[in-house]
Amino acid sequence: MPDVGKVFLMSRVIILGGHGKVALLAEPLLAANGHEVTAVIRKPEQSDEIEAAGATPVVADIEHASTDELADVLRGNDVVVWSAGAGGGSAERTLAVDRDAAIRAMEATKAAGVERFVMVSYFGAGPDHGVPEDSDFYTYAKAKTEADEHLQATDLDWTILRPSGLTLDAATGHIETGEHVEPAQASRDNVAHVISAVVDDAAGASRRIIEFNDGHQLIAEVISSS
Repeated sequence: MPDVGKVFLMSRVIILGGHGKVALLAEPLLAANGHEVTAVIRKPEQSDEIEAAGATPVVADIEHASTDELADVLRGNDVVVWSAGAGGGSAERTLAVDRDAAIRAMEATKAAGVERFVMVSYFGAGPDHGVPEDSDFYTYAKAKTEADEHLQATDLDWTILRPSGLTLDAATGHIETGEHVEPAQASRDNVAHVISAVVDDAAGASRRIIEFNDGHQLIAEVISSS
């Protein structure tokens, strides 16, 4: 529930990858804060779970949708959250979803007249990610790095979230971030709370890359500290 006495400005938020574990945790938080939440899903049978989380389901194949088709889905919203992913598997599909579809979504966001884009990436993404080419993780690191770089080059009001290795632990509402923080672990529930805080605090989250673990810093204070 929202903090007592705290005022939130309602936004229309659309989450791509709306049936993912993080998204299903973020949707009720956003809805509880008064936001109008739409979740983009692949399968109609996922709709009941989306509605139970307080969001409106929209079925669309973001992996194969064109930029124009995605723009039609995104139009009318205030914030786009990318929480989709191939979830492992072939290198080709990882590039197709985590890089190519994500980039189309950014271009569709611009075409739809939406200003804000929140990317869920991973701790360590970037040109110096250091993952060797013979690693199974290399294609994912490459895809997320190139998607993040494309987003940073746009004129969107972007935020890139880079949580550490994800766990199923309950949210603590606290994270650690900063220049010298090394990757460790972050609960999916805390990631959902960070998404919610970023949506609530547009000014604090604007054009920031936030790498984080679970920790002892209050999430809202981290977001508002820019």
